[in-house]
Amino acid sequence: MHSDDMRSGVGARYYWCLFHNRVETDDNVCPGHRRLGPYPTASEAQAALTKVAERNAEWDAEDARWEGEQT
Repeated sequence: MHSDDMRSGVGARYYWCLFHNRVETDDNVCPGHRRLGPYPTASEAQAALTKVAERNAEWDAEDARWEGEQT
């Protein structure tokens, strides 16, 4: 016997709620404009803002290199 999630190949999904500052699941998730994700684990959702900050720093550095600025 398989659940619908197992048949579709989708397991539990986790989100970082920007409004409540917490991990949420499909069962209690806020609207899309208030969340990041989905992530395959709660710990990845918990680290979402750190990952966003890291990516933004990388992109800012790449923009500076592209524009010929010293970093």
